[in-house]
Amino acid sequence: MDLAGAVTVFYESGCCGKKYNIHYVSPYDNPGTSSGLGFSNVEPLSSVTVTVDDIVIVAGMEIEKWNRADDHLWIPWLQSAAATGATIASICTAAFALAAAGLLNGHNCTTHWAWTTALQQKYPLLKVIENKLFVQSGRIFTSAGIATGIDLALYLVEEQHGAAFACLVAKDMVVYIRRDGTEAQNSIYLQNRQHINHHVHQIQDYITKHLHHKITIAELAELVFISPRNLTRLFKSATGTTIGQYIQSLRQEKAKYLLKTRQKIAWVAKECGYNTTAQLRKLVKEAKD
Repeated sequence: MDLAGAVTVFYESGCCGKKYNIHYVSPYDNPGTSSGLGFSNVEPLSSVTVTVDDIVIVAGMEIEKWNRADDHLWIPWLQSAAATGATIASICTAAFALAAAGLLNGHNCTTHWAWTTALQQKYPLLKVIENKLFVQSGRIFTSAGIATGIDLALYLVEEQHGAAFACLVAKDMVVYIRRDGTEAQNSIYLQNRQHINHHVHQIQDYITKHLHHKITIAELAELVFISPRNLTRLFKSATGTTIGQYIQSLRQEKAKYLLKTRQKIAWVAKECGYNTTAQLRKLVKEAKD
């Protein structure tokens, strides 16, 4: 899944009109996988020269079976790839490989939640960030594990081809884009989701579908079976914003979109959960300012 998830994103990008040339490379002639499957059509590292326009994705491995005696077979190649300015991305425990190559020294990074403490302890020169789908530090990306490789790959496609195209690829894959974008024009619906807390994702989804109703923290807390106080703390910790600010941002964006479609302002106010049209006008004006 580490490898297949990310690769599928780039393959589907080609199906949607933006093709990537995909190469599988390894320091071994017959590399295997933790699931017992072997690889074919694998090229030796020496056959591929990485350029600044390339993306190098390193799939995760079973740490216990990592043969450190073979580090010399691939670390110089990976260091050279990074030195060209290429994008280097790790999936799951492959963050340990990037750390071993010295690519994460002084950088923020992440890995699978079960390995964050071990990564920080083994490599004290880097800063491990928890509860993130992926972390960017310059042209180096690290992801939290397994399926988050899909989130990271979609983000890399978005960087090159825009948010609309990345959403098209995600739709083609029948997956939900759940991570932050960094560009101002990105929808608020995709912002504040760069975390792995499923309770908060559930709350965000509920809010999105019920903007036309009055939403209380007590009501949201009941959905995930935790206290309102704990939910307030958890939401702010995961998203960086409060529940009230999040709801207001969603309502403002939805209102601005509906107003552009020339809908009647009274209907828009009701649809977005505003009590009066005056309240709607005031909040939309504040958003512009």
